[in-house]
Amino acid sequence: MALKTFKARSPGMRFRVSSTFEEITEKGPVKSLTLPKRKKAGRNNQGRITVRHKGGGEKRRLRIVDFRRDKEGVEATVEAIGYDPNRSANLALLKYADGTRSYVLAADGVKPGMTLMNGPKAEATPGNCLPLALIPLGLKVHCVELVPGEGAKLSRSAGNECQVMARSGDTVTLKLPSGEVRLFNGRCRAVVGTVGNKDWGSISLGKAGRKRHLGVRPTVRGVAMNPVDHPMGGGEGRTSGGGVPRSPWGKLAKGGKTRKPRKYSDRVIVKRRK
Repeated sequence: MALKTFKARSPGMRFRVSSTFEEITEKGPVKSLTLPKRKKAGRNNQGRITVRHKGGGEKRRLRIVDFRRDKEGVEATVEAIGYDPNRSANLALLKYADGTRSYVLAADGVKPGMTLMNGPKAEATPGNCLPLALIPLGLKVHCVELVPGEGAKLSRSAGNECQVMARSGDTVTLKLPSGEVRLFNGRCRAVVGTVGNKDWGSISLGKAGRKRHLGVRPTVRGVAMNPVDHPMGGGEGRTSGGGVPRSPWGKLAKGGKTRKPRKYSDRVIVKRRK
């Protein structure tokens, strides 16, 4: 993905960095592979805000992405590369030899006209999906399953990748994007290569209005509030809040461990990310 900058004809254009979308070839999503997306504005079934700073935004439709890749042994042709407003990665529209279509995450280097395949018989080339036990050591993979047949859960955002480090019996060792080294069942499937759209992290929206188009509402600092509204509010003049950073409900915001002690998955972690 290439990026483009703009002449500063307005304050919002001065720092804007946008994608050129030159790799997007799909003119519109396949209607049968989309669903309507309901907006909840961060509210639960009682109408109370449980996730702050959400609301508004453009209308979107959910793309049905095939994270299982369970149609094995059937060749698929990449018909187009499409844009997905709900994620950072682009999508590849596949048409299988039996006529069915599906969306998958577009791996880096995958272009329209290429042939992809799923299953043990597939070659270890970018875009193909096969069990971890059959992927050569040292290769980069993405869309990794945690449980065989459950569907991809890890490394699904733009530019993400895991590395196959070692193999012992039925287990495969992967290095995750966070730096964590973890054991996986060799029957778990993964897609060879890196998720495309690598430059997504360098995009700059340029103005607050574009953030509102994404459905993100303004954020107010706790120290700028009154004591009745936030544990860090109040004080004569400018203060740092007088104490440890906390959420509006008094939960510590820094330094606390978020991982549950004695979690069942501790046994498969070889090296923690820290």
